Amino acid sequence: MIPVKKKLQVVGVGNAIVDILCKVEYQLLDDLEITPGIMQLIDLPRARKLYSLLENTKEVGGGSVANTIAGLAMLGISSAYIGKVKDDHLGKIYASDLHSLGVGYKTEMAPSDESYETGRSVVMVTPDGERSMNTYLGAAEFLTPADMDSQFLCNTDWIYLEGYRFDGPECQKAFRIAFDMCKNSGGKVAMALSDPFCIKRHRGAFWNLIHSGIDLIFGNRLEILSLCQTDDLTKALTMLNKDNLLVVTTLSEEGVIVSTKGKNIRVEASPTKIVDATGAGDQFAAGFFYGLVNGLDLEISANLGCMAAGEVIGHIGPRPEINLLERFQEKI
Repeated sequence: MIPVKKKLQVVGVGNAIVDILCKVEYQLLDDLEITPGIMQLIDLPRARKLYSLLENTKEVGGGSVANTIAGLAMLGISSAYIGKVKDDHLGKIYASDLHSLGVGYKTEMAPSDESYETGRSVVMVTPDGERSMNTYLGAAEFLTPADMDSQFLCNTDWIYLEGYRFDGPECQKAFRIAFDMCKNSGGKVAMALSDPFCIKRHRGAFWNLIHSGIDLIFGNRLEILSLCQTDDLTKALTMLNKDNLLVVTTLSEEGVIVSTKGKNIRVEASPTKIVDATGAGDQFAAGFFYGLVNGLDLEISANLGCMAAGEVIGHIGPRPEINLLERFQEKI
């Protein structure tokens, strides 16, 4: 049988979040009792309070997997996104932003009379470039099975699921539907682990999906260790390095390890002065996917991922500011 060519290459499913970015000093994190370098969930009053305390903010479309999809669209990869916003000012900005990049996006907005608002993440960037994310999920939390668009999910080479979205009343059921739609149509499934505390809350659900046939996992060192409940990365990768599962572990300035079929491929990071680490893992995934869907080998794909991550950490904001495709062509 001749395989049917899909119209889309990567479809993301995740948190539709507007990022509110701001440079801050370490003392402000202490004063507000914010743990550096992690994502913590907050309610709407807390989101409004934090926003009121900040100056010189930058508001951009965000959400981890949405950032990856945006990066892929900028690289010319046919892509779409599924994520929930409200029919309000920020929600309309969010949808317009994706459409302007050529991303397929048509998730039905939550009605304007709902009590919640479009989700946003107050991202505080300290002088070392580390980001502390304070996330109000809002409408993003109410992604439902009904939002799983078969026109996207049955017609793509890959879907990319966001681990953060394991939080939510119907989201795990929605993930299962998305998984089944894609797999039954001959596609492959990737998942971002997203956050060690998210994994701790839903470790069983993560493992259930992995055992169901996940093809690719993205995670940083802490996320991989949390998933496998060990302090030994070698042991964790050995646990995961089975069958055809591809595991990509990002190690910040130490680069990345790509693990598959009993072997590990180590790739060095692209040397860059860190201005803002927001979006580094998201754009690494975009670069890696670019290589993957274009049939490049894993080492080259990882190098492209490091190049994309290196670009985005050099400025404020989670999405590329230059034409990475030209740089990629020099590397390939």
